Amino acid sequence: MYTSSSTPGSSGAAARATGRAAYLDASVATASPARLLVMLYERLVLDVQRGLAAQEAGDLQEAHNQLVHAQEIVIELRSSLRTDVWEGGPALASIYDFLHTQLIRANMAKDASLTASCLAMVTDLCSAWREAALESVQTPAAAQG
Repeated sequence: MYTSSSTPGSSGAAARATGRAAYLDASVATASPARLLVMLYERLVLDVQRGLAAQEAGDLQEAHNQLVHAQEIVIELRSSLRTDVWEGGPALASIYDFLHTQLIRANMAKDASLTASCLAMVTDLCSAWREAALESVQTPAAAQG
């Protein structure tokens, strides 16, 4: 039975959304640090892709929203980077600083070509971290074999 505020299918959609959120929460809670990093990069790529698509479609508010979220992810990546424990840390910190600046410039100038260059950079970084995470999972298994 539907109440006056219900619409057919709305409770099913709400249940799916709740189930999806619970699944995502469980995925994040049980993921390894390497997997969490890859998930964060995958979201960064998605945000920049969406920002670029919105810029190209002329939806500047949506582009802004997506690029600001991408900037927040880069800030999180930069702030969690421990430059003192890895010799490549300072170089990666510089990449994050550059990327953050470029995302801001792309957003402020509403420059799709600049956003596209950011997308290329984050896609490459995502691929590299995905490969590193995969190798870190396979290496212990190979050593035991």
